[in-house]
Amino acid sequence: MSAGTAIVDPLAPHAYSGRSESLAGLGGTEATVVRVAEGLGGVTVFQCARRAPSVVNGVRYMPVVPRDGLPGAPGTILVISAWKVALILRRRHPGARILLWLHVVPGRHNRGMAGALHAAGIEVVCVSASHARQLRAFLPHPQPVIRHVANPIDPALRPDDTPRDPNLLLFASSPHKGLDEVYRAFSALRARIPGLRLAVADPGYLRWNAGPPPGVLHLGRLAPEALHQRMRRALCLFYPQTRFVETFGLVIAEANALGCPALLHRGLGANDEVASDPGQLIDATDPRQIAGRIARWRLRPPSVAGRAEFRADAVIAAWRDLLSDTATHATPDMRRAS
Repeated sequence: MSAGTAIVDPLAPHAYSGRSESLAGLGGTEATVVRVAEGLGGVTVFQCARRAPSVVNGVRYMPVVPRDGLPGAPGTILVISAWKVALILRRRHPGARILLWLHVVPGRHNRGMAGALHAAGIEVVCVSASHARQLRAFLPHPQPVIRHVANPIDPALRPDDTPRDPNLLLFASSPHKGLDEVYRAFSALRARIPGLRLAVADPGYLRWNAGPPPGVLHLGRLAPEALHQRMRRALCLFYPQTRFVETFGLVIAEANALGCPALLHRGLGANDEVASDPGQLIDATDPRQIAGRIARWRLRPPSVAGRAEFRADAVIAAWRDLLSDTATHATPDMRRAS
């Protein structure tokens, strides 16, 4: 990697870095940005929410106003999820290779991004194969080049000898990711197995009016180390919701890496791709399937492990390959992009 690589995050609500406390209240996107920047080396991370520069674990973090462009004329620019910011930076840096690192599912009002990104020679990097397939199906033609690289998990995440509590389930996502549906599923399940408890760890970046039913323990915001310990202890990550599409699902990958199975709706977003084995996938609209799987796991928890392709070394190698591949780097037609 050259020193001319920049990552631009226009969206995070506050500045963050490799210091774990700075990631409090943020999600998997920001943790991924830090892990990839540290793994690649020689990267500067520009953040709109940052007010002062900082260097943490060898990565420079800088404030930025995108319309002013980036200092140092970087040769490669990765823009987090904001396609209009990518177009602004194309006008400021006509000779740079610009990639939109997409972590979200675009809404219908964003279909125009296809032609604009194609004309500007801006590539798209999704965070899973299913995310990339969905984007290709969603966007009209002509489309930009669309590829994917998985989000990385910490190689230190391994199972240990922590005993699992057969009565403890864990939800570890923002409430908007189907928590109301998870509460209903848990209430139906607890009617069958009264001793169950559901611990809810909420990163705190969105509020949700979903009052907890009996048996729910609200943990609030946890540091990553504390959350990982909860994953080691819980019977499973309890995520039987059918509406919110995970583009990757970092908590699922991390839970599996720690030996914690995840109860997931089959065919939704990246669930099938990220789950380390298909035994974690069910039809979450069927309470009998939820109850049957939990009853089986209470008797004998399944043996799960993280997928090798999500380990940080494999993901960093995939990023190096992608960033060294300039064959798809098109020359932008700036008249169409402006």
